[in-house]
Amino acid sequence: MTAQTRSEIAALLDKHGLAPIHRLGQHFLADANITRKIVGLAGDSEPGLVVEVGAGTGTLTRALAEHGHRVVAYEVDRGLQAVLLEVTQGADVELRFEDASNVDFGIALPGGPWAMVANLPYNVGTPLVMDALRHAPQITRFVVMVQKEVAERFAAAPGSADYGLPSVVAGIHSRAHLAFSVPPQVFFPPPRVESAVVVLDRREAPPASEVAIELARAGFGQRRKMLRRSLSGVLDDPAAHLTQRGIDPTARAEELSPQQWLSLAS
Repeated sequence: MTAQTRSEIAALLDKHGLAPIHRLGQHFLADANITRKIVGLAGDSEPGLVVEVGAGTGTLTRALAEHGHRVVAYEVDRGLQAVLLEVTQGADVELRFEDASNVDFGIALPGGPWAMVANLPYNVGTPLVMDALRHAPQITRFVVMVQKEVAERFAAAPGSADYGLPSVVAGIHSRAHLAFSVPPQVFFPPPRVESAVVVLDRREAPPASEVAIELARAGFGQRRKMLRRSLSGVLDDPAAHLTQRGIDPTARAEELSPQQWLSLAS
């Protein structure tokens, strides 16, 4: 499996008169070992359907295709079109030049199951993954590289400092674990923060999942308040509801597990 080096990425961009765009969060992966590990997580040993978000210069795109996957790759920067067409020539790759944060993956991806593989820009990672978990059931595995603190939020346990609404959404819709950390120097150009790859394997969510998420949103919106107060705008007599389900009304949002939010929603 081939992967682009730092010098190859620089040469590709220079050939087409391009440079990384800071406002788009462009930090291109330039490490064969990390690329290999991500591809291994994407579909284990069986080639399948992969949607990539943030194709960049195509190193992961090409590696996924070489592994036998059929890849649908999104890239918001149309300036990279010539680069990606060159890199993916002859591969089973469909390039889509649009902003993936505005895509309804539940509609845009036919059939399935799909794996989402992404080196996500830091500013879109959390909402994009949360939305796909909630509304694109045909994506059954997520292998996403994000800012390390974001990855830790997805995998966080109740009561921890990182636990929040992303943790609840991930816990309701998937089994999440932080696969490995990624140092800044494996990117071109290197970001100022550490990254991590988090894996989320979908599980079927119960019917009350959307209500549970909205309750959790209200709770975490005022996370310093006790639940009997933070939920007063969405529940009549929150203290009674909480007590009936064995939840202390003086608890705070970060103390409730995804299962407890589901119990409250039911």
